[in-house]
Amino acid sequence: MLTLYFAPGSCALASLIALEESGLSFDAKKVNTRENEQRSEAYLKINPKGRVPALATDRGVLTESTAILAYIAQMAPAVRLAPLDDPFEFARLQAFNGYISSTVHVNHAHRPRGSRWADDEAALESMKAKVPQTMAESFELIEKTMFEGPWVMGETYTVADPYLFVMTDWLPSDGVDPARFPKVSEHHARMLQRPAVQRALAREKV
Repeated sequence: MLTLYFAPGSCALASLIALEESGLSFDAKKVNTRENEQRSEAYLKINPKGRVPALATDRGVLTESTAILAYIAQMAPAVRLAPLDDPFEFARLQAFNGYISSTVHVNHAHRPRGSRWADDEAALESMKAKVPQTMAESFELIEKTMFEGPWVMGETYTVADPYLFVMTDWLPSDGVDPARFPKVSEHHARMLQRPAVQRALAREKV
């Protein structure tokens, strides 16, 4: 049995959607980040990084969205959530998810999580002020050069799609109008129609 530790509103939603898409048997356990549960002794034994997502498997715990998404795709090959039989296409998928993880998510985090990088109040405010620009620039790149349509990788839905969906969902709170990116906005609307996405969002609300 797989167990995903997640927090509503976090990037863990991408892994939750992927699990719902996969057909794999899993349990989902909510981590109350508002109560700082991710820093509790019990959770730090699961994930010493004190973050979500974390996926407990029969071989140990996996962390980091990019790793968890790739693992889910490989554990459910029949569902074809990744181009597992094509090393180049799989690398392209990983490049997209790597950009989301290393750049887009970090851009966003400078607004609510600036204390990871600075303590000075002026520096924190400066980081927050930059977020609309950096997020918009990242999505401009995705819209024009990385997104193929109708899904991230083209005609086939993959684990890159829930990851993009989560980041797109964050744009309004980061001061960016998603309407600036028509292809990405259409993708977000298309994602909302998927039963797996609807089930994942329902789990967040429980």
